[in-house]
Amino acid sequence: MSDLVAHAALPTQNCMAPSRPIAKRVLENCSIVECRAQVDGIAIRGPEIGLLTGKSMADRSDADAAQLAALGYTTRFDRKMNAWENFALGFTYLSPVVGVYSVFDLGLSTGGPPMFWSYFLAGVGQFLVCLVFCEVVSQFPISGGLYPWARRLVGKKWAWMAGWIYGWALFTTIAAVAVGAGPFLAALLGFDGSPLITTLIALALVAFSTLVNLAGTQILGRVAMFGFVCEIIGAIVVGGYLLLFHRHQPLAVVFDTFNIGAAGSYWPAFLAAAVVGLFTCYGFEACGDVAEETPNPGLTIPRAMRMTIYVGMSAAAFVCLALILAQPDIGAVVTGKTTTPIESVLLSAFGVIGAKLVVVVVMVSFMSCILSLQAATSRLVFAYARDRMLVGSNYFSAISPHTHVPMRALVLSGAVAGAIVIAGYFFQNAVATIVNSAIIGIYCAFQMIVLGALGARLRGWKPGGQFKLGAWGTPVNVVALAYGLGAILDMLWPRAPTAPWYVNYAMSATWLAIICIGGLYMLLARPYDAGNAPSGDAWKPVRV
Repeated sequence: MSDLVAHAALPTQNCMAPSRPIAKRVLENCSIVECRAQVDGIAIRGPEIGLLTGKSMADRSDADAAQLAALGYTTRFDRKMNAWENFALGFTYLSPVVGVYSVFDLGLSTGGPPMFWSYFLAGVGQFLVCLVFCEVVSQFPISGGLYPWARRLVGKKWAWMAGWIYGWALFTTIAAVAVGAGPFLAALLGFDGSPLITTLIALALVAFSTLVNLAGTQILGRVAMFGFVCEIIGAIVVGGYLLLFHRHQPLAVVFDTFNIGAAGSYWPAFLAAAVVGLFTCYGFEACGDVAEETPNPGLTIPRAMRMTIYVGMSAAAFVCLALILAQPDIGAVVTGKTTTPIESVLLSAFGVIGAKLVVVVVMVSFMSCILSLQAATSRLVFAYARDRMLVGSNYFSAISPHTHVPMRALVLSGAVAGAIVIAGYFFQNAVATIVNSAIIGIYCAFQMIVLGALGARLRGWKPGGQFKLGAWGTPVNVVALAYGLGAILDMLWPRAPTAPWYVNYAMSATWLAIICIGGLYMLLARPYDAGNAPSGDAWKPVRV
């Protein structure tokens, strides 16, 4: 083995240990957690410590703890989330049922049946982004996902801003999904889906999600698995029934534009409708947010991320296709005569009782999605606080001694999401505003990681985890960046030239304000200098 390892030494105390130490010996010899583990005189960072010492370890948990120690942290969570539960967390965050049911009406009325293809475009593009993430998380399996990845790939300032953008996007997404669930639960309970009722339901769902998350990682994993099973069975059963017994349209209808854009080109309408695919195809990164709660994360999480794309987007496309082909009059949806195409189809195909059963499955999907979103958000807040990047870091980095979850970070994520729900009640078309704002922020944060990974490669970073793209790494990284920037531009592009400027540029102005506020706070308070956690070290070689 070479005496040159392509990882930077942590700027902290050197912990010496005998040749080929077991994980416990590595941890016992470290007086503080930010240490440099050594094996045969070679600085070992991240996955290498698990690979080199794994054969002499009593169990997997020792290897995972030693790997985390080599990355500069000590384990504070319970690693009780197995591989399937980690995948289920990502799947329920992506949630094909939530993604399709939330924006199907918008997509079909805006772009007609060809909007179906946006799921494949988003799936392919996001899969490239996912591959980049897989390389990063395999080497840096640290709780908090995007924030610690940005910290190691680029540096403290870049990481702070990436986490700031991603955090607000997650808060907003929790609110968006909760508000989106309101009309379905109101219909199930027999209430009028008024804005007030929808808001109250959304607040109740966020509160319930907070309580379940506080119960611990094991409960979260089991609930996520239950949500996955219900959602995938529901998608197959409902979609299959619609295709077999309630099909009104030929398969070729997915190529029929219904004269949308007849006066010019159809592509502007399709790109506007493409938000349905973009809105659905994220959430796979949540698998990495709980890296410190998953055994063998360097191998398990990249697999779970890719499976989330495979299964999640396939299910989303299947559900969308079934709903399109089950529409008795697509022209009425396009012209606005039919404003509730999903509800109309479900009532027609399943009757009142059957439609309510379908809505029960939909509500399980919404609830699982909120749970997964809040889990991811709380781990981001915790990671910020652990690195002293947040006001009240000592308070928000606290871990429950009983359930071993970041309890205060969970409460904060629920409180902020609830405040956004309440604020949305006072604005017209709140759901659309929240949804658009959320996905723009998510995609911006994603591209900060993709760009950071490309910059690290150009500076000499060679991914050192158990998942590697090899020679394909840089080409995939470049195409993923081009796709992501194109997706962001599509979402920001003004759709109504005759409308007031604040209608066309509301989302752009919102995120510009969030970025400026974050930048101003960085400039004045310098929160990134408060801690001494490792940063900007992915590409730096170390000799010992």
